[in-house]
Amino acid sequence: MKKLRIDKYLADFGLGSRKEVRKLLKQERVTVNDQIVKNPSFHVNPKEDIVKVDNEVIQYKDNVYYMFNKPSGYITATSDESMPTVMEFFTEEPYSSKLFPVGRLDIDTEGLLLITTDGQLAHRLAHPKWNIEKEYYAVVKGDVSDIDFSKFEKEGIYLKKDKYRTKPFKVKVLSTSPEKSEILITVTEGKYHIVKKIMEELGHPVLYLKRVRIGPLKLDKNLEPGEFRELSEEELKKLKKEVNLE
Repeated sequence: MKKLRIDKYLADFGLGSRKEVRKLLKQERVTVNDQIVKNPSFHVNPKEDIVKVDNEVIQYKDNVYYMFNKPSGYITATSDESMPTVMEFFTEEPYSSKLFPVGRLDIDTEGLLLITTDGQLAHRLAHPKWNIEKEYYAVVKGDVSDIDFSKFEKEGIYLKKDKYRTKPFKVKVLSTSPEKSEILITVTEGKYHIVKKIMEELGHPVLYLKRVRIGPLKLDKNLEPGEFRELSEEELKKLKKEVNLE
């Protein structure tokens, strides 16, 4: 890996702007291989050199990956002038300025969202070529027990308002009652409001929606809405294998 300027190395990590990082250097709070470094243009090898700030190791990573349980009320964007975004939960994390959400969840939809700095992985997960499954837990209006969902696994459904036939999708009915039903619905496309539009077409509007899986990656049940954690090595390996990035 190519060498980086020490001020960029520290700024990318999230220790402040280049200007703020230069103050740390001037205050002799930064060391490289236990030698004080004051020059902001000093170059370091991220894979070999040991960089410390106030004697704490600043470990460089090529990319970072977070599993986030998105709460309702936040839009999936890096910034917005009027609405709170999911990135507000990551302002104190390393590389926060480079993090972005993969794909989108509606403002009122909860659940699994991948936050990363890895553009290549994000592109492949979103590209229709790879047919990545997205599974949602949904509460819908009314009793769905009279619907034959099996036919949609072969032919999808025609959305009259959009004049569009969806890709095939799967539905597993968890419970039904005259007032509402609980289902798991799995789609492979990321079109705007696709799950809501499918259930609207079937006459059962979505009352609550939560994404629980992206490909092999399942939402950690221990994560409360608004909480996140880094992906394990095994989770990341499976996710990359899904899009041929092993």
